[in-house]
Amino acid sequence: MKDILVDERFRVEYKIGEGGFGLVYAGTDLKTEEEVAIKLSHVRDDGLEALEYEADTYKALAGGVGIPRVIWFGRECDYHVLVQELLGPSLEDVFNYCGRKFSLKTVLLIADQCIHRIKYIHDKGYLHCDVKPDNFLLGIGRQGNVIYTIDFGLAREFDEESDGQGIRDHRPFGGTTRYASINNHKQLPQSRADDLESLGYVLLYFARGFLPWQGMKASNHDKRVEAILKLKTETPVEELCKDLPEAFAEYMTYIRSLQPADKPDYAHLLKVFKTLFTARGFQYDNVYDWTEKRFYELLEESKCAAEEQMGTEPTDEQMDTEHAEEQANTEPTDEQMDTEPTEEQVKTEPAEEQMDAE
Repeated sequence: MKDILVDERFRVEYKIGEGGFGLVYAGTDLKTEEEVAIKLSHVRDDGLEALEYEADTYKALAGGVGIPRVIWFGRECDYHVLVQELLGPSLEDVFNYCGRKFSLKTVLLIADQCIHRIKYIHDKGYLHCDVKPDNFLLGIGRQGNVIYTIDFGLAREFDEESDGQGIRDHRPFGGTTRYASINNHKQLPQSRADDLESLGYVLLYFARGFLPWQGMKASNHDKRVEAILKLKTETPVEELCKDLPEAFAEYMTYIRSLQPADKPDYAHLLKVFKTLFTARGFQYDNVYDWTEKRFYELLEESKCAAEEQMGTEPTDEQMDTEHAEEQANTEPTDEQMDTEPTEEQVKTEPAEEQMDAE
């Protein structure tokens, strides 16, 4: 796909990701010279165009903080193509970068941003239905610590006034097993609480470094999903949040108490984590584990570079010695001064041969 042009404007360059609905490439908008993300999905014969639905969802959510900007959507040959602003690494990427565990401060900062993102999506009448670390990306440049929500291929539009269930359609189990809500496992209609339950598992994963059902073995995929559901259902919240501040158990208990038609109290959830944040004396300084780690890496790189430079540059003694040697090579000695004629002598005194001739 390298160097292919889309709409005679967007150059496809290299692959940066893939999902159930297609491939994602980095590219360049030749009109603006802006770096972009280009998502391609094969046109299907059955009319079920997930990428087209996703593009419509992005347009409905446009303008919100942490919602990627859509630059172009259309068809190129046998592909539907979605072009968006290019973003940075995912929360899963920086989690690995930081040794697969975040500090409490970073988890709480993530919680604050992600609850705001999910609230905005819900307020616009959508459920995300696949909340996981890979679907939260950081921005780039000045937006480097802004968390963006991506991948709305499984998103569902809902209407809380329609049937009391808060959802317009029902589909089989989808999403990512590790973070799926219990209702999603049971293939029950999903609601706003399910997105927030999945976020709760994401936060526990970041705070503890693992979830109890990670790495479970089974004879096949279906049995593994069943085993994970059983463990999620039977593990008390207190056990799930063991060794963590009470705020995490309070969050999970509240989410699991909600009925499908209930509108979550987002302000309450934000306050739960903000209260803990303040009590621990943390500052809203926009410093996350990955920014701090990168700062010290850059500091170390700078230090090593300086040491290498010190190793190659001459010392003061070497400079003095080299200067003396240069002088010795360029300045005449006293003996040379005594024996060598001056410029005036060379110009005015005749040579011996001339004297003899005269």
